[in-house]
Amino acid sequence: MSSLVPNVGKAIISGRMFGSSPTQAEPHYLGWGTGAGAGASSSTDLSTPATEARVSGTSSQFTTTNVNDTHQITGTITANAAKTITNVAVFDAAGTGSPPSGGVLYAIFDGLSQALNNGDSIAFTARIQFT
Repeated sequence: MSSLVPNVGKAIISGRMFGSSPTQAEPHYLGWGTGAGAGASSSTDLSTPATEARVSGTSSQFTTTNVNDTHQITGTITANAAKTITNVAVFDAAGTGSPPSGGVLYAIFDGLSQALNNGDSIAFTARIQFT
């Protein structure tokens, strides 16, 4: 016996990640980090979260391979001091404090290395494909 989620099922799962019906909070808050550690399946936060507040991004469906098989979040974060960004993540809450804490880590993207000056910003597009 084998299991499979057909393409239309992937589009439905992706669509359930945002909207008013799900009880799970919508994962659309972007935050960045400056640490050297890589994300893992057990990660609960960024590697050395930066002091900027997480930003509320905009969610949408995106087609990568099959129609609407990808959850996409876009948003812009602005640096409050000179720093080098090494990772970005998507959370289901804005978080509080400096660095922000709280919320569930939804996705993490490592391997960045972007030096920024105070006031510089990065416009992120995070895509999580359901395959």
